[in-house]
Amino acid sequence: MRLSKLFSRTAREAPSDITAASHQLLLRAGFIRQLAGGIFSYLPLARRSLNKIESIMRREIEVIGGQEVTMPIVHPAELWQETGRWGAVGPEMGRFKDRNGHDMALAMTHEEVVGDLVRKEIGSYRQLPQLIYHIQTKWRDEPRPRAGLIRVREFTMLDSYSLDADAEGLDAQYRAHYQAYFNIFHRCGLEVIAVGADTGMMGGSLAHEFMALFPIGEDILLLCGSCGYQANRQIACFGKPPSAPEEAGPVEKVATPGAATIDQVAGFLDVPTSKTAKAVFVMAAIDGIEQFVCAIVRGDMEVNETKLANAVKASELRPAREDEIVAAGGVPGYASPIGLRGLVVVDDAIPQSPNLVAGANDAGYHLLNTNYGRDYQADNVVDIAAAGEGDACPQCGSPMRAERGIEVGNIFKLGTRYSDALGCTFLDKDGQHRPVIMGSYGIGSGRLLACVAEAHNDQYGLIWPISIAPYHVHLICLPDEGVLEVADRLYDDLWAAGIEVLYDDREERPGVKFADADLIGIPLRLTVSGRSLAAGGVEFKRRDQPEKTVVPMDEVMGRVREKIDRLYEEIAVLFKQ
Repeated sequence: MRLSKLFSRTAREAPSDITAASHQLLLRAGFIRQLAGGIFSYLPLARRSLNKIESIMRREIEVIGGQEVTMPIVHPAELWQETGRWGAVGPEMGRFKDRNGHDMALAMTHEEVVGDLVRKEIGSYRQLPQLIYHIQTKWRDEPRPRAGLIRVREFTMLDSYSLDADAEGLDAQYRAHYQAYFNIFHRCGLEVIAVGADTGMMGGSLAHEFMALFPIGEDILLLCGSCGYQANRQIACFGKPPSAPEEAGPVEKVATPGAATIDQVAGFLDVPTSKTAKAVFVMAAIDGIEQFVCAIVRGDMEVNETKLANAVKASELRPAREDEIVAAGGVPGYASPIGLRGLVVVDDAIPQSPNLVAGANDAGYHLLNTNYGRDYQADNVVDIAAAGEGDACPQCGSPMRAERGIEVGNIFKLGTRYSDALGCTFLDKDGQHRPVIMGSYGIGSGRLLACVAEAHNDQYGLIWPISIAPYHVHLICLPDEGVLEVADRLYDDLWAAGIEVLYDDREERPGVKFADADLIGIPLRLTVSGRSLAAGGVEFKRRDQPEKTVVPMDEVMGRVREKIDRLYEEIAVLFKQ
């Protein structure tokens, strides 16, 4: 491709409100353009890289038995109603009516469509196991798109679906995807870790997320360097510091004027925060109906909203308003579960924490010596506390560290969640109907591209791994007498040899050409100039190294092939493939 004909332009600066390095560089280098919030066009350079990413995806999934299909972007509401997700999924689902007034949805995932295919195509155990996949457009109306391609509303995803006759088959396909996903990320030059994750709207019994560790990540991960425990904070457990055993004291109402927060109460009464009970009030959407929920954790801990939502089987939580707290019998800032109306969920550390200070449901007052079981009961006692930096690992007790990460892939054991809802059964060897056991696995190709850009850059621009670079070589011509003819011939020879070349044939100053080459980030650079020819050949440079050498013209092809092979080897060695 001649740069003079390329359908994109570079830019010296990105808009001032863009902070993510990948977003800035992909815009400046002419890879993407924004159409609306969370909606992007992928220009030719990005499209070439995405094609390579998707080729790697296809290869790795087909190695483990995947067969490619294409499923629709538009789904009839009836499918989602059968599984119960039409009402459970919130406004992130794109809903509309077709011209005949039928409710329709834009695909945000394809479990329902797979289930519909399975109940039509699979009838016997002889047809199992199966693995189908596609690379397809999705729509999720994210409330806060951010960081360019990191969080968008329209995106392309590899999603694959395993179909098995038994749990052992699902286990095998889950393990195969686990390794295949590491292979995909590593071949793209991205280091990731796998962490335990919440199953969320997908349902099922087990999930893992593949995380790239970046400070701009939205997810907080808890990692143990001693035993290897790794989990998203949404589900992370931790060893909770035990309370000293005490005899239950009598409840005593005391004045605490102006002490409406845990820290204020603890300071006023001169007690540690671990001797207080923290009440958090939310409205939970449960089976489509909002219910008032009071969550109680010890004052030295925080409520984990994901754990709380799972505990009450809520599809969505929002903070309760003051009037809703009052209507339930509470007083904001001075509330407790004692005498409160609504669902009460208590963290599992509370029953082992005697004589806690709690709100008196009376403005300006708290209660001393409240004890679970004696003074109040809960609808559910379960772990709802959020793990954090320094908390004890639940497996070995060592302090954990907290890191931020970007989710680039996920895998789920769905089990029979969708098969039961959609009637996806097969006849086993004994002629009995049994549900097909499913797994679901996904990677967003655009987010993966952005994460690679986030990981591979410097102060000058992008530095693409050879495996997904839009081109292998950036050829620069600095016109002088006889130079253009040599550069044109080299361009043709490289392409004829199967080497992908972006050729800067523009009438621009050398400084502009070199700056654009660094910004675009193609791994190898060749420069043909009067000076290089006088020195005996073509100037050669790796994008990630400062050294420049002059290579004789008759050795250029061999040197380029050698360096391309070396770059691939470096990726394999880095990730021990």
